[in-house]
Amino acid sequence: MRDIRIIRSRHLHKIQRRHFIIFDVLPFLGTLIALGLLFYRPIRALEIGLFFSMWLITGFGLTVGYHRLFTHRAFSTSVAMSCIFIVMGSMAGRGPMISWVAMHRRHHELSDHEGDLHSPNLHGTTFFGRLLGFLHAHLTWMIEHDYPNVAHYVPDLMAERRLVAVNRQYYAWVLLGLFIPAAIGGLVSGSWWGALTGFLWGGIVRMFVVEQSMSAINSVMHTFGSRPFFTRDDHSRNLGVMALLVWGEGWHNNHHAFPYSAAFGLRWFEFDPGFLLIRLLELTGLAWNVKVPSREKIALRRARQQVQAEPEAAAELERG
Repeated sequence: MRDIRIIRSRHLHKIQRRHFIIFDVLPFLGTLIALGLLFYRPIRALEIGLFFSMWLITGFGLTVGYHRLFTHRAFSTSVAMSCIFIVMGSMAGRGPMISWVAMHRRHHELSDHEGDLHSPNLHGTTFFGRLLGFLHAHLTWMIEHDYPNVAHYVPDLMAERRLVAVNRQYYAWVLLGLFIPAAIGGLVSGSWWGALTGFLWGGIVRMFVVEQSMSAINSVMHTFGSRPFFTRDDHSRNLGVMALLVWGEGWHNNHHAFPYSAAFGLRWFEFDPGFLLIRLLELTGLAWNVKVPSREKIALRRARQQVQAEPEAAAELERG
């Protein structure tokens, strides 16, 4: 029986391969060029500032906009602010918002099970199988994959005409994300060299680093780390260092346990920059209906994890 939730199309596969070359292969080559130019002229504070500012803007566009707002409806905001988040996320070059959300909703539906587009855990348990799975989750799945049917996965977003209109300008927003650091670099330094290095470090290198960071959520965060919550047989994990590198996304097991939550870090020491931005927006009246699980729900879920772990530990002792 045909699965209406996905679309298999040679035309879409061609588009996916083209996107992979433009937004994954070329930024890698551009990063090599930027590193090579360091032998000619060392990196300056201007390039570092452009890199980190664009990394933060596009990262927040992905984690706060694409992920928490549009995929999980973890908070509400105005149409204007929603459009701004689409632009911020699009500048990362990780795909149009509607496509990204459809793929991520399918990921949660089938996490680490057959049909999950980027699970590292579906290629066997041998060393080679684990390595192949990790490579698939981190990179090669993007070359060609089934396309989630947006009519099934994102009907709520498809009904928002203004969001759809902004989403359609994806390539224009990507170019904007490259133009901004190039223009700032050129104007501040007063030279074409500053425009070039601004383009490279604030645009190309930043795009490559953001891609690696987002891919690590698929590969690293479903392979390494702790599992404080039982999450329907998926392998989502927490890794604190990744929370620093990926705007709070490192608390991935927390997120799979409470996907509706605007906060991925659920304890005071679980640093979550994305949630800090949402709280700031809430304080200024730009966000509302911010969803966070109660302490009781968190405690109940942790207790469930302990109950689940006891038979697993007993079985491990028997095997030992």
